[in-house]
Amino acid sequence: MRKTNIRLRFIIFLGLVLVLAGVAAFAPALVPFDPYEQNLQEALRAPGGTHLLGTDRYGRDMLSRVIVGGRTTIFSTLALVGVSVIIGMVIGILCGYYGGKMDSIVMRISDVCLAFPGMVFAIAAASVLGGGIISAVSALAFISWPKYARLARGEVLSIKNRTFMEAARLGGCGTWKLITGHILPNISGTILVTATLDIGTMMMELAGLSFLGLGAMPPAAEWGSMMSDGRSMLQTSPWVILAPGTAIFITVACFNLLGDTIRDLLDPKRQDVKA
Repeated sequence: MRKTNIRLRFIIFLGLVLVLAGVAAFAPALVPFDPYEQNLQEALRAPGGTHLLGTDRYGRDMLSRVIVGGRTTIFSTLALVGVSVIIGMVIGILCGYYGGKMDSIVMRISDVCLAFPGMVFAIAAASVLGGGIISAVSALAFISWPKYARLARGEVLSIKNRTFMEAARLGGCGTWKLITGHILPNISGTILVTATLDIGTMMMELAGLSFLGLGAMPPAAEWGSMMSDGRSMLQTSPWVILAPGTAIFITVACFNLLGDTIRDLLDPKRQDVKA
């Protein structure tokens, strides 16, 4: 049955994402070597033997750095998405519910934010903030909240005058109860799907800022900065850049597939269909 297949896909991809998150969370206990210990005698060793993914120019084990780098990359991305969703949802719900001048002003501000190319704006903002992973997350959150604000506002506008909302008002529900008990449950599915699908995109944008030197700073292990550090050795020692690049590819693919599956699972138009 079609819906059963969707549930199975959801379990598989959720399991993969949880494995990645678990590896990132317990990275210090899982690494075979100290990811920051330099050993120039082992510099640029090809994959194999004791160093399964080789070593970098300083002799640091690439597998250990990829595992520890996942902690920075994955959790920074999740923090970025979480901040963007919370800010955007709060603003969008308030604007959609109350409307008026506040709605007009905030939506014009979001128009200005959306008018600029997002990554260019993020590069400029991160440069002004001085670089570092916190600055990169702040810059990307600044350009990401308008999308969630507009999405939440549109959903609120579509449901705030429906019959069940009028019935809740007549039943004595106050504003807080209406928002938390009726509006949030009805828009959370759309926001969840969008946020899950955005994780992969934001991860690549965060890695891009680090690649440009505006994110995580050396010697911190982060996939984007690791790729930047190894870009000059792509022809002579390709594993230095392929290891973190492959990690980004696999992680982004897992989150995107999970987002697609959640979207299919929450789609009310999907019904069980006999094969």
